[in-house]
Order: sequence, then C-alpha cells, then structure tokens
Amino acid sequence: MKETYFETVMGVERLHRLFFDVIKAELDRQSIKDLSDIQCFILYNIGRSRMTVGEISNRGYYMGSNVTYNLKKMVENGYVIQEQSQHDRRSSHVHLSEKGMGIYNRFDKIFEQHAINLKHNGITESELLEMRKTIQKLEAFWRFTASHGINF
Repeated sequence: MKETYFETVMGVERLHRLFFDVIKAELDRQSIKDLSDIQCFILYNIGRSRMTVGEISNRGYYMGSNVTYNLKKMVENGYVIQEQSQHDRRSSHVHLSEKGMGIYNRFDKIFEQHAINLKHNGITESELLEMRKTIQKLEAFWRFTASHGINF
C-alpha cells in the first residue's frame, strides 16, 4: 500500500505539471506571449465570475505561484479588470476583460475537445468521477493530517 500511495502522489504531481505544459503549448500555438500557463489557468478559473483575490487563491491550485503578482500582470496586460470594493477599501474584486473573455472562450472550447478526446482514448466519465472522489478523500486525509498530526 505504501508504494502504491507514494507512486499515486507522484503521478498526481506529474499530471499537474503536464496539464500546465498543455496550456503553455496552446498559448505558444496561438502566439500569446504576455500570458503564462499559470496566469491562463487563473484566468480560466475566474471565468465569468467576479471574485476577490482571496477567493481566487482558495479556488485554484497554482503550485506556489504568487496569485497577487500574477493578477497584477494580467491587469497590466489587459486580461483582467480589478476594482476596489465599495464596502472595504482593503479588498478588491476582479473579473475578465473582453480580451480575457476571448482567451477564456478559446480554452473552454479546447477543454471541451479534450473531454471528447478522453472518451476516444478509453477514459470514461465514470472513471474520472471515481478518480475525483479518491483525490477528494486524499485531500481530506492530508488536511486532517496536517492540522492534527499522526501519532506514530
């Protein structure tokens, strides 16, 4: 069990990196040079929503990236609009600009095609759902372990 557990964790980490490689390759194909793979992933997670920086940080998995820095760059490059909160000046909300929505829509179509291609490559939705359940259980286990520790 220990070996399978460790190999699974390593596999999840490789999948995460490969997914960012896929995003980067697509950005390169589209000659988009002012948006990184992580920024594109953040952009996609914002989607059609209006969110605070904290919500963005809690919603996605950006492998240690600085969400605030990446949002600043996305604002500078015209992908995201940032507005101060009317009720709390320490807080701001972000949403995608027209340019950002264009990228979101392109990647939404790409991910839709990926979903179709998964079926053609023998990966079913029920398998993905089962994998998601297992990942959620691992996540809950790690949260508990990190906050409570394990007695050896």
